[in-house]
Amino acid sequence: LDSVRPSPLTRSLPAFEQEYEGDRNAEGERHGYGKARLPNGDTYEGEYERGLRSGRGTYRFKSGALYTGSYLQNKKHGKGIFFYPDGSKYSGDWVDDQRQGHGEYTYANGDTYTGEWFNNKRHGQGIYVYKDSGSKYVGRWVNGIQEGPAEIIHLNHRFLGRFFKGKPLGRGKYVFDFGCEQHGEYIQLEQEKGEEEEEEVPLPVEPVQPTWKAIEITELTPWTPQDEKPPSP
Repeated sequence: LDSVRPSPLTRSLPAFEQEYEGDRNAEGERHGYGKARLPNGDTYEGEYERGLRSGRGTYRFKSGALYTGSYLQNKKHGKGIFFYPDGSKYSGDWVDDQRQGHGEYTYANGDTYTGEWFNNKRHGQGIYVYKDSGSKYVGRWVNGIQEGPAEIIHLNHRFLGRFFKGKPLGRGKYVFDFGCEQHGEYIQLEQEKGEEEEEEVPLPVEPVQPTWKAIEITELTPWTPQDEKPPSP
């Protein structure tokens, strides 16, 4: 009978601890390399330090997502790759479980963003490539939105100017491959507002797209959009 009884160590462990195989330290904590199944069905295989995921490891989510990379005290921290259930993927820096630093995100539709991240959002300098058209946005981002000096590169021409809340606004120019450029500005047109009836909830207004106002056509000239300040919206 003694041969089939669980050891004293096994009997003393909580149920969730019995879902772990691997190294432990003198205090019985997960320490070193091991495999674990979490109560929610996720699994982890990799390095531990004093009971916490720390070091290199691979975490498989029950949803089908997968992360492989560095951990620090149970949080993604350092270099790592995250495969999302929709087929998208992020490869780059992590800080305190957030995409932060430099990294590349490949979206489910094939678009890619390569650049700076902060608090899980595109933030700083980065390049976004649209797969279907091949166009590129090269410029600044603020909290996931295009904002600041930027350049949009198309097949046979490009636009240089500034963006505000994801849309071009203010002075800029289009540069064409055949050797000339068109200067102008994007302006936000005012939209006439209708009257509201009592006790009626107004429908949301569709955002007005900025309108390009051409000023002149010239030969190729230098351009420094950093010196320009976007006008008030």
